[in-house]
Amino acid sequence: MPRKLGMTATQRKAVLRNQASNLLWYGRLETTLMRAKELRPYVEKIITLAINTYDDVVETTITTKDKKGKEVKTKVYKDGVKKLNARRKIFKLVYDLQEQRGEGESMADFKKRTEGVKHPLIEKIFDEIAPKYAQRAEELKQRGGYTRIYKLGERRGDAAETAIIELVD
Repeated sequence: MPRKLGMTATQRKAVLRNQASNLLWYGRLETTLMRAKELRPYVEKIITLAINTYDDVVETTITTKDKKGKEVKTKVYKDGVKKLNARRKIFKLVYDLQEQRGEGESMADFKKRTEGVKHPLIEKIFDEIAPKYAQRAEELKQRGGYTRIYKLGERRGDAAETAIIELVD
């Protein structure tokens, strides 16, 4: 049974959603031990959902006319039914963080780097995290265990037990 963490249900869901988004984006998060323990199964379910569906892609050919009236065929890769469903479920479980411009990066370089990416966190989950852990699952012949919790000790001020939760490499 999940812990209440001293919050109402809507507050608890918002905190878990926010922390899951930050953990998946940055790969590491410092929080209280109880929150880390609640966050672990939440994030692992998201990663498992992405692993099971990340390679469900459908290739279609679209015929369009260019300026001269000549027909041009282009290949378009779209999400399959299972991946689209998983993407929508993950949208409900995390906040969509936006890409930040790097220090010293020009606006033109930033726009070029982020061109065509509407939802950076979701793309990162399906393009980076899911393939990495799918390969890890094949090598180790096991699923799960995508996160690790390190205990840090008591926080000064309120003596809350703190911990670092991170994605396993």
